[in-house]
Amino acid sequence: MDYNDFRGITTLLAMIAFLGVVWWAYSSRSKRRFDNAANSIFDTEEKQLHDASVKEVDK
Repeated sequence: MDYNDFRGITTLLAMIAFLGVVWWAYSSRSKRRFDNAANSIFDTEEKQLHDASVKEVDK
């Protein structure tokens, strides 16, 4: 086994890992969690809690 075989196996493992991450990111099980994370910036309750905590720190 020479260096070129090692490079080929490493490339194959990297491609498999990349495809695994893409499959996980676009799977329907993860969609709900990602949608919640993406929309959390628009959640007013969290903004109110943040504003209240900032006021306490400023005291």
